[in-house]
Amino acid sequence: MTTTTYDPMAPDTDLRRRSIRLGDILFKGIAVISALAATVLLGLIAWKVFDLAWPAIQHFGLSFIWTEAWDPVTQNFGALIFIYGTVVTSLIALAIATPLSIAIALFLTEIAPRRLAAPIATMVELLAAIPSVVLGLWGILVFGPWVRDHLEPWLQDVLGFLPIFSGSPSQAGILPAGLVLTIMIIPITSAICRELFIRVPKDLTNGALALGSTRWESIRGVMLAYAAPGIIAAVLLGLGRAFGEAIAVNQTIGNHNAIPTSWFEPGDSLGSKIASEYVGASSLEQASSILYLAAILMVISLVTNVVAQFIVVRFERARSGV
Repeated sequence: MTTTTYDPMAPDTDLRRRSIRLGDILFKGIAVISALAATVLLGLIAWKVFDLAWPAIQHFGLSFIWTEAWDPVTQNFGALIFIYGTVVTSLIALAIATPLSIAIALFLTEIAPRRLAAPIATMVELLAAIPSVVLGLWGILVFGPWVRDHLEPWLQDVLGFLPIFSGSPSQAGILPAGLVLTIMIIPITSAICRELFIRVPKDLTNGALALGSTRWESIRGVMLAYAAPGIIAAVLLGLGRAFGEAIAVNQTIGNHNAIPTSWFEPGDSLGSKIASEYVGASSLEQASSILYLAAILMVISLVTNVVAQFIVVRFERARSGV
């Protein structure tokens, strides 16, 4: 004969398990729906852009990419001018912002005392909160004249033998736009690098110091090597931000429909052209060509992200010895 004992806590335990199981199901469902929604939204945006750009894609084909002309009167359009402006201004910003961002992050994590690091980090991050239109106005009214009167003449004296640093200084051009983009991507890149450096295990750097390494050797050989995949991702994230910027670049680049021979001269970019001309497009072909520019910008951003993921995976495999 068997007897059963009554456990007064059993119902509560079952209810608790059911609630936990229900919470897991809800969490998984919300996460899956959110991921699918983001994917679907991206697909719809891409489909709509390419759908509206399809008349220009059919008419001009791939030659649109390397065609330099942009003439609404003759209905002759091409993207080379704007691709050049986008790539050059973004690379200028990347070349300057990358070492500055890493230096800022290292200073805040390794050198500055805590009382000083917190306010400096806050001020750097507040740069990201400045609206791009305000930064663009500052760029053309304050920063642009300083670049024209001081920086560009100095570059011309030192590096004037290079064609890109020749010509007449100007307050609106490729170089001022690239420098404004530098200011815009530094907060993003430096904030991510700072978080990466904070998360480097102290045992690794302390071990390097214990083995006789200097502080710089431990930073270079341990900290930077450990955080290298994240740094590359942060840099390419900043590059993607530079590629897509429209308003600030539109205010500082000069909006000139020609490939400049010097960085002092005005130019134009993909984002700037889309923002400034789409609303005032005078024909369906012009509007479709502007959407073709948007499609090219989307492809450039997608390729940048794919390259970033590839580099990060390669670094992770190399570090793990796979």
